[in-house]
Amino acid sequence: MRKTSLSLAVLALASATALPAFAQAPSCRHNVGMVVSLTGPAGRFGQAASKSVELAFRDLNAAAGAGGIAGCQLVHEVRDAQSQGAVAVDQARQLVDLRKTPVIIGGIISSVSIPIVTSVTAPAGVVQVSPASTSPTLTKMAAEGQTKGWFFRTITSDALQGTAAAKYALDQGMRELAVIHVNNDFGVNMLAEFRKAYEALGGKVTSVTPYNQSQPSYAAEVTRALNGEPKALYLIGYPGDGTTILRTWIQQGGAQRFLMNDGMNSADLIKGVGPQYLGNAFGTSSGTARSPSTDYFGRAYPAMSGGFDANAPAADRAYDAAAIVGLAIAKAGKFEAAAIRDAIRDVTKPGGEVVHAGPEGFARAMQLIRERKPVRYVGVIGAVDFDKNGDIVGPFRLWRIVNGEVTTTGQMSAEEVQGVQARLPR
Repeated sequence: MRKTSLSLAVLALASATALPAFAQAPSCRHNVGMVVSLTGPAGRFGQAASKSVELAFRDLNAAAGAGGIAGCQLVHEVRDAQSQGAVAVDQARQLVDLRKTPVIIGGIISSVSIPIVTSVTAPAGVVQVSPASTSPTLTKMAAEGQTKGWFFRTITSDALQGTAAAKYALDQGMRELAVIHVNNDFGVNMLAEFRKAYEALGGKVTSVTPYNQSQPSYAAEVTRALNGEPKALYLIGYPGDGTTILRTWIQQGGAQRFLMNDGMNSADLIKGVGPQYLGNAFGTSSGTARSPSTDYFGRAYPAMSGGFDANAPAADRAYDAAAIVGLAIAKAGKFEAAAIRDAIRDVTKPGGEVVHAGPEGFARAMQLIRERKPVRYVGVIGAVDFDKNGDIVGPFRLWRIVNGEVTTTGQMSAEEVQGVQARLPR
């Protein structure tokens, strides 16, 4: 029964967006690929992101009306990466080779995005925009020319988030902790950046324990991490595995004081572990610089998402990724990879008239594009300005779990994080 329900949910997520009744849709379609994890440990991220792209494309199509975006209606074809790199590569290759899509949104996790860009999008000359992959490896690959300028992301690198997490932990009095981390590119890099800052600032890591995804039990890993009786746990992972690890930690008598990464601010995780055990759970996420787009998304997304709220991991950044892609296609005037790649920076760089999310903001953007005037999209996460590596910088949200709810406690600017890094030993 569960398999049937899941299959129906995935099919519903992948369905094309219906335009409002008053908008006369063009007869042709621009098929934008989307490779995200709808199942597996990161499945909830991908499901939330898919609904965001659906909303963004609905808004863009409504704004464009009968003229369409570069003459056609935008649709997204969703493929399930199953939280596995090899599966993701196969799905991306089908989109590029068979469906001839010039742009892919995804993946969600770095261990999916990296093989897609190395095996599919960069060699084929296809645009790839990830809303949630944070590994510093992607910056290094871009700097070395491996991404060939085809990769962008609407989330900050863990090179900054690890430092923000270290300072936040110490500010909460966590001066000693054990680390359990997912054993992939994201987990290894997040640990490295965190540990460098945490220990330099006076914290003590009692042990480091990697784990592999989708295991039936994590008792051995938790037992190993509990050696030395650490006073807190920093868990770097995903909600599915994370729920099992936290429950095992609590059952084995571990201290109920937790630090968690961005993707762990999940209602499913809180329900699965039990909110009564998470009163001292803290975390960091990529933050937002509030704008009218943020307010619009906060109203529109919960109403159509099928159960996700506007703070769902990857949701806001996926909307912005889709909005930027759609505006870039409109700016390019054609559904071709090189033109879309070049237009991505055109619709986000400073100097253009600011436009915001939603049908009204996108309608203004379309008018400016038709008039050959510069546009600057300021999205749900704020202004986005891609550097030469396709990276962005931005603030970090500081949060904790209070009465079973993820509650924002503050924000740390990118400048503050960089200031901390400047004080660390080289």
